[in-house]
Amino acid sequence: MTETTVAEVLAELAELDDPRIRAVNEKHGDDHGVNLGKLRALAKRLKTQQELARRLWATEDTAARLLALLICRPKAFERDELDTMVRDARTPKVHDWLVNYVVKKSPHAEELRVAWFADPDPVVASAGWALTTERVAKKPAGLDLPGLLDTIEAEMKDAPDRLQWAMNHCLAQIGIEHAEHRTRALAIGERLEVLKDYPTSPGCTSPFAPVWITEMVRRKNDA
Repeated sequence: MTETTVAEVLAELAELDDPRIRAVNEKHGDDHGVNLGKLRALAKRLKTQQELARRLWATEDTAARLLALLICRPKAFERDELDTMVRDARTPKVHDWLVNYVVKKSPHAEELRVAWFADPDPVVASAGWALTTERVAKKPAGLDLPGLLDTIEAEMKDAPDRLQWAMNHCLAQIGIEHAEHRTRALAIGERLEVLKDYPTSPGCTSPFAPVWITEMVRRKNDA
């Protein structure tokens, strides 16, 4: 793709930028103002374009990076390329989409999970925990679940926000998916009280692990 195409895409993203949306997003650390529905519609129109995705990522513009993650080929990225991208993903939404839409589909996901899990950068480590949570739910064989609970019990309370959130999700997933560890997962959540007072919209489930676990298990049993 030519540089002109990148310029055209950036111009379209600029037209879609809404100051009201930007103001809301900035409260969450995301510096863009594009409605995500409109962003997905643009991605659908562009279809998969790996080279354009790489060029859009290189602009460092948040909306352009989100678009890049929607039009890329996840399996086309090299391991080191994904490592660099995770370390360079400055905003929460870009980081979240990169891990969930791209890294999880990569053949390098497990290698990166292990590499990132204990990374000194808490945001990179949170990506390792997110990949671990995916395995807890889908491919738990080979994971040391009691060991994960030991780490969560020792470190989650004082972890930086994004790492704490990822650890909490892992705690909840262990409690939801693995009945033999549920009592301990609930007890850890009750004792640490992480996200206990997190504001939750009506109709949504609290991220406080004991509430989350109990509600999801109830739904599974009712299904």
